[in-house]
Amino acid sequence: MPAVIAATDAGEDSGGVEWTRRLIRWLTALVLLPLCWVTTWTFLSRFSLATEQGFWQTAKFWYFATGVLVMAGWFWSGLLQPFFLYLYVLGHELTHAVFVVFFRGKVTDFHVSTEGGYIMTNKTNLVIALSPYFVPIWAVIGAVLYAALRFCVVLTPAWDLAFYAVMGVTWTFHMVWTVWMLPRDQPDLKEQGTFLSLVVIYQANLLVLVALLCLAEKAPLESAREFAREWLRHAMTWGDVLWRTAWQAISELRTTGKF
Repeated sequence: MPAVIAATDAGEDSGGVEWTRRLIRWLTALVLLPLCWVTTWTFLSRFSLATEQGFWQTAKFWYFATGVLVMAGWFWSGLLQPFFLYLYVLGHELTHAVFVVFFRGKVTDFHVSTEGGYIMTNKTNLVIALSPYFVPIWAVIGAVLYAALRFCVVLTPAWDLAFYAVMGVTWTFHMVWTVWMLPRDQPDLKEQGTFLSLVVIYQANLLVLVALLCLAEKAPLESAREFAREWLRHAMTWGDVLWRTAWQAISELRTTGKF
């Protein structure tokens, strides 16, 4: 499904420029891979800690998990698939449009259907092209509406539990349809390089999960700071392991006279 169609300079299609772009994209993806590993390691350690502290026994977790199971089961069943497909395409193109405006671009056309969708714009970049794959737009809209409702009206704790269920449904909706779409022919991924795009999508979605885990805590900001500190600690640990391994390999090559 075409998502972003931007005006490009025909002179940039030369083989040398394209080869340079591909090289830069591959190098960028390779640089991001260790960061993805550190983020994954930190997330798993934090999630394990939260599980040991009984987070999985809380009502918030179970309402969120119920929303996840409901949407996953609905997707698997195929019920109302055309409606959900249209909803996904609408959210996909809407996310593109929002980020185009954020980057001070202009949207001149907007098309959505179950056959696909696209926007016409005078600007594109990595964030604009890949934003629908890591921004759960319907979950964001639901969170904004709920925050506005809480600001205007005093709500009971039951509303908070319902909100977690809605977040489970909307976040899972984003994930299952994104995973379903990725193996198909996606111009968004080809535009920025498929390898780099997949690395960025993975890292960004993982950070969204981290944000959800932090928001579920009693002190979200403190939880986010703790995650950042733990991420830095793991980054230094794995960086040291990588450095020692590389230096040992170089020393062995020098010893054998191959380097």
